[in-house]
Amino acid sequence: MSQEQVYDQAGFGRPVPRGRRPAVLVVDFSYGFTDPQYPTAADMAGPLAATRRLTDAARAAGFPVIYTTIAFHPGEVTALPWLKKATGMAALQEGSRLVEIDDRTGIRPGDAVIVKKGASAFFGTSLAALLTGAGVDTLVVTGATTSGCVRASVVDAVQSGFNVLVPADCCADRAEAPHHANLYDIGQKYGDVTDSADILNWLNGLR
Repeated sequence: MSQEQVYDQAGFGRPVPRGRRPAVLVVDFSYGFTDPQYPTAADMAGPLAATRRLTDAARAAGFPVIYTTIAFHPGEVTALPWLKKATGMAALQEGSRLVEIDDRTGIRPGDAVIVKKGASAFFGTSLAALLTGAGVDTLVVTGATTSGCVRASVVDAVQSGFNVLVPADCCADRAEAPHHANLYDIGQKYGDVTDSADILNWLNGLR
């Protein structure tokens, strides 16, 4: 039996219903992840450009665009267990360029920015309340990294009651293997993995 047959027989990989009130969540496309001069970053130019097309379209259609960034207070760096495992992340400190959203995402002054301390955009933040208050029923998740903060945010989005779409060309990671493995797992268990062209067509159809 093939891998696809095993998952299908178990009831995974079913399509996600799409609502009428989407939002685009841009996870951690901050310079600490997107500017290769920093050890925590990688070249993410392609996913950034694809994400910019989605954020522009969503905003033009009147749908929310929300960004996240990881930013630590210096006093948190020695106390948080995550930073004992992923020590490089300690550089993402409040007030530094590393935590600023990359301009290539097309961020605007009116866009919400969620500051988080962990992988998920939902954990310990106001994101779920923000989405619920805006009447959002479907969340389009983009950003970095696919195997870390994107995946964690997707899982929590589903657990918070939102249908999830993930355009693969709008997500980035430091290595190909975890990127593709996590997209596969997301597509089987948590959301529909698609591409930016599909999302753009859908957004334009909702206008």
